[in-house]
Amino acid sequence: MSNHLLSLLPVDAYQMLLVLFLSFLIGLEREETKRGGKKVFGGVRTFPLLGLLGYVVALLGHDNSVVLLLGLMVVGAFMVVSYWHKLQGANEAGITTEITGLLIYLVGALVHAGFLWFAGALVVASLLLLEFKVALEGLTERIAPEETIAFTKFLLLTGVILPMVQNHEYTSFRINPFKTWLVVVAVSGISYASYLLLKLVKGRGGIYLSAVLGGVYSSTITTVVLAKRAAGGHNPHEYSGSILTASGLMYLRIMGLVWMFNAPLARSLTPAFGVLAALGIVGGWFWHRLPDGQEAEAPAATQAENPLELGTAFLFAILFLAILVATHLALTYLGKGGIYSLAALMGVTDVDPFIMGMTHEAGATAPLQVAAIGILIAAACNNLVKGCYAFSFAHGKAGRWSLALLGGLGVAGLVPVFWA
Repeated sequence: MSNHLLSLLPVDAYQMLLVLFLSFLIGLEREETKRGGKKVFGGVRTFPLLGLLGYVVALLGHDNSVVLLLGLMVVGAFMVVSYWHKLQGANEAGITTEITGLLIYLVGALVHAGFLWFAGALVVASLLLLEFKVALEGLTERIAPEETIAFTKFLLLTGVILPMVQNHEYTSFRINPFKTWLVVVAVSGISYASYLLLKLVKGRGGIYLSAVLGGVYSSTITTVVLAKRAAGGHNPHEYSGSILTASGLMYLRIMGLVWMFNAPLARSLTPAFGVLAALGIVGGWFWHRLPDGQEAEAPAATQAENPLELGTAFLFAILFLAILVATHLALTYLGKGGIYSLAALMGVTDVDPFIMGMTHEAGATAPLQVAAIGILIAAACNNLVKGCYAFSFAHGKAGRWSLALLGGLGVAGLVPVFWA
């Protein structure tokens, strides 16, 4: 029915109606601002006229960019006069309304050119920016300057450096700069998302929620931080169960990374990692719920460092390449025994570079089964080491229980190795 009605109207007619509707919405929002006592250029009449002006200029100029630019300059001159007049009555004056007027002029031209969806999206985006002025300006008080810099670094890693890197394999070690940096972006991105959530909750939700988010960020750092907080002897069940949950989340994090880069390897790891993740998360949940028979300590958030430091990203890339070469050499000269030894060694430190290296090599220079067993060994050894960290820092019941729980999870992680 609506298509039939549109077919009865000339194209210019419903395009003009659309321009009037979109520009009227902006004018209506500006009228609401006027009612708040502010001096604002234009309203429900001026903005539709600006939209129609843009449409008429585009129509007469046959969408010629030079004609549209001349019209924009004329409208811009009026906006300059409006802004100058506004400054006469106030020391400080915003230019948002004048910029919106220029935008509405362009919306009229866009509608005439047939970019209807884009014109509508521009108006919706403008309305959101205008309507949520207070909330958006309040972000400057809630977001620290260093967080803005961190997000800028993330854009630098993903949107600037990544597209510039060559997607080509070099040397006999099959080193691909693009895939190497893509690994850096993936690992940093997952850690950064968890870091932002940690900053957002700011301790709300208690120790267990901090462990959940911290486990996605880095289960090792989370274990050390929680173990140090448990050294006072408060809530041993709470802390040890939360530490176990963080290590259970590590398995989900590894699975997610492997799925991104090597689906066949991920399919072979999913059954074992799924069970191990469930053991850690569910077991940690029930264990942390057990009563301690003492007054609860005030919950504290895990203080994680920003994972998007450029030095850290480049260091991870170097480690990834070094382990890639070491894995290739170990497989060539020592066989699968060399891979397993390297996995146990890397489990003592940071497992991410080794796991991502095995993800790269699996199915190419290393058999899938060997790569899967290597990743299982590295993760299991990492849990054992974290148990030692917890025992060293926490002392008392929390330290002993954390060592027992992580040791049990580490041993359970080695069981699939003997079935492979």
